[in-house]
Amino acid sequence: MAMRPTIPVKPTSNVGELLEGMSKTGFQGRRLGESVDIWSRMIQDRECTIFLGLSGAMIPAGMKECLISLVENHYIDVLVSTGANIFHDLCEHFGVRHYLGHHHVDDGDLFSRGIDRIYDVFAYEEEFRSVDQRIADFAAGIAPFKGSSREFIRLAGEWAIRECADGRSLISACVRNNVPVFIPALCDSSIGIGLVMARRNGISVDVDQISDADEITRMVEGSPSTGVVYIGGGVPKNFIQQTQVIASIHDSDLGGHAYAIQYTTDAPHWGGLSGCTFEEAISWGKESVSSPRTQCFCDATIALPLVTSALHAKALKRKGKDAVSLCLPE
Repeated sequence: MAMRPTIPVKPTSNVGELLEGMSKTGFQGRRLGESVDIWSRMIQDRECTIFLGLSGAMIPAGMKECLISLVENHYIDVLVSTGANIFHDLCEHFGVRHYLGHHHVDDGDLFSRGIDRIYDVFAYEEEFRSVDQRIADFAAGIAPFKGSSREFIRLAGEWAIRECADGRSLISACVRNNVPVFIPALCDSSIGIGLVMARRNGISVDVDQISDADEITRMVEGSPSTGVVYIGGGVPKNFIQQTQVIASIHDSDLGGHAYAIQYTTDAPHWGGLSGCTFEEAISWGKESVSSPRTQCFCDATIALPLVTSALHAKALKRKGKDAVSLCLPE
């Protein structure tokens, strides 16, 4: 095997050049640089549908604009998120803010003041509950509803735009750019809390999570090639990963995702799915044996701004895909 020497990375004001240089170094810096190259290849592959799995408290941590840039530049085609991220995104859309706090505090004192803590980020519980109520009121406006979380979130995004046209959010960007949003564990969030409030008032809203699994698998089955990017892991990651297994059961053995990237701090040897390696996933048929892939063990709030800035610096042009059309009956 021919070996290539490492190349010392040079400081530069160009983030794209910086990460390209880092891809020729070692350790997690190298993996971060490699992820930009793999993501760029996905973007330039016209047959590839790109799925982004989003977990962790990325919106409260200030990653909203990075995520919006991925949507607006069509660097992703489908978003799968935790409900919490989309709830916090709705809060931001309606002007509810998250604040710089600290992790060394008296949490009992915060509780007495009605302040919620997300590590070193603070928010007001009363403001969150006001958004819970708005979600319950929105549910009343669309009831009776039965459909996938994708359809529910599309309606919620359209409602948010109508309610606050000046609001800037990931969900509104997804609506405007026809990027479907799945929340496969919707009840595990304040969106779910708002829907429980609605249900106890006799409002019929039935989010069909089995439809979620069917719809996203049909998107994968209808795509000549698929690429996956995971920010964190958890439910969003496995929800996208299992599409390859579901497809194979239904006589559509697709050979696994063609490209794969993950930014995570979870280690595989503890047995948690979030840290499952892509090599392990190959044994399940979830990733292609030959797929360009990398897992960067790095805090996503460090990786995401750097990687999105590097992609922005490359100025790659891409048309968005109509992923929804792949899952709808003819």
